[in-house]
Amino acid sequence: MKMPVILSALLLMSAASFAAPAAKPARVPDQAQLKKMIARFAPTRIQVDVSGLSAGNRRALSKLIAAARILNDIYMQQLRSGDRALYSRLGKERSPLGRARFQYFWINKSPWDDLNDFKAFIPGVPDRKPLGANFYPADMTREQFESWVKGLPEKDQEQARGFFTVIRWQAGGKGKLAWVAYSQEYRPQLEHAAALLRQAATLTDNASLRKFLMSRAAAFLSNDYYPSDLDWMDLDSPLDITIGPYETYTDELFGYKAAFEAYVNLRDEKETNKLAAFAQHLQEIENNLPEAPQYRRSQLGGLAPIRVVDEILSAGDGAHGVQTAAYNLPNDERVVQQKGSKRVMLKNIQEAKFQAALVPISSRVLVPAEQKDVSFEMFFTHTVAHELMHGLGPQQIKVQGRDTSPRKELKELYAPIEEAKADVTGLFALQYMMDHNQQMGLAGVLPSDAAAQRQLYTTFLASGFRSIRFGLNEAHGKGTAVQLNYLLDKGGFVVNRDGTFSVDMAKIKDAVRDLDHEFLTLEAEGNYAGAKQMLEHYGVIRPEVQKALDRLHDIPVDIEPLFVTADELAPAR
Repeated sequence: MKMPVILSALLLMSAASFAAPAAKPARVPDQAQLKKMIARFAPTRIQVDVSGLSAGNRRALSKLIAAARILNDIYMQQLRSGDRALYSRLGKERSPLGRARFQYFWINKSPWDDLNDFKAFIPGVPDRKPLGANFYPADMTREQFESWVKGLPEKDQEQARGFFTVIRWQAGGKGKLAWVAYSQEYRPQLEHAAALLRQAATLTDNASLRKFLMSRAAAFLSNDYYPSDLDWMDLDSPLDITIGPYETYTDELFGYKAAFEAYVNLRDEKETNKLAAFAQHLQEIENNLPEAPQYRRSQLGGLAPIRVVDEILSAGDGAHGVQTAAYNLPNDERVVQQKGSKRVMLKNIQEAKFQAALVPISSRVLVPAEQKDVSFEMFFTHTVAHELMHGLGPQQIKVQGRDTSPRKELKELYAPIEEAKADVTGLFALQYMMDHNQQMGLAGVLPSDAAAQRQLYTTFLASGFRSIRFGLNEAHGKGTAVQLNYLLDKGGFVVNRDGTFSVDMAKIKDAVRDLDHEFLTLEAEGNYAGAKQMLEHYGVIRPEVQKALDRLHDIPVDIEPLFVTADELAPAR
């Protein structure tokens, strides 16, 4: 692991915040404890054969890798103003404890443990990651923010709640807030990244990649990401890159602010063409979702592209704690309405997770007779369906006559509800396609016999224990707890006398349909109170589940990617 590109002037500026540490936290882990925490992530070499790229695209690739690494720097700043200075200091440590802290800091991109409710593992920082990270003033309350926003003109309200601004106290004293554009807050790093994207654009021989890189470089400096999001939807290139501010999970206060992330990928044409068949049937699935007919969308925003890729490098919000296996973007509802959203499946990352975690987990939580039904094909296929389902269901809704969206109405509860909804709707959609396999022309793409159906639900059950280990503070982990408990209550999943789990095929399909109805209705109604009640009731780890989790203590939770190919093509400085 090497330090990311950091501008020395900014490093010196952030050192001031490190010089005055926060109140002393609770007892932090010692070296032995840190060693166990680090062991939860299995070191995995990420190597990708890029020999098939044209000479121009190979040169462009090195520039894209360099640009992506800059987003590690920005993301650390988004988490905490002193993060980069702290990381720099830890990098100079030579004691075993100091080196362990340095390694675990890099895994989390912060001094807070992603797998333990963001609790501090380094002294001199807040005991827990602030809910608002560094998007808002540390001493600002929710009430202060909401009161301030209500008094703003409508355009300023949109900016204050928007994806691409931070909130700061106005100069000259506290008491009055102001929004600051990302293009201003992170200007030096974004200028550097934009220059590298423009250089890559001049090197590639792919027109759609060139267009996206130029428009995204412009967005970094203008703070208007809409045109480049449209260009990203049209990207059709062997080099598949995602770079910019996207997901809002880091903002636990409101779920408004987007964190910077990057994925530099090589497209797998064979798998992409195979799975694109699913996208042709999204409208039919939407028309048959288990929700009230008035909530269904009569026309989706556009054909949802699916890209199957091998990841060469991830950075920023895409490279901390549990690694992303797939993503569905953009999050701008205007783009989704106009062009749909794109699903990118990181197949080599999924394979690494399956082998490192899911296979050994299944051997301990499933009844022995069902362990044979754990299938990478179904694991991968459900992940595809999960990402597709983010684009289905309620997107634009009305609440008390207002035009709004589930994201705005559910606020900080949206992420776990939406992730769970995508999981369960993915199961529903795959069952629907299995039931209509011949009519849809999917016989060569999706098996539909009884064995395949058992594999689908058994693999999902085993994967639930993998996801819940991410922690209830994490959107996917919280959403998984809701699903697991609900399906256990409905009898679709069963706890056996020996503490293992199994699937009741006679009940699981109806249980999935009922749960999907719950999630879709919560989003369609923008029902914050209902979402809160569901998360509080089901989003817990019950004793029988905890006993099973206790048997997994020595199995890695996830992987720690070692980006071998990226380091060979563009060594980190």
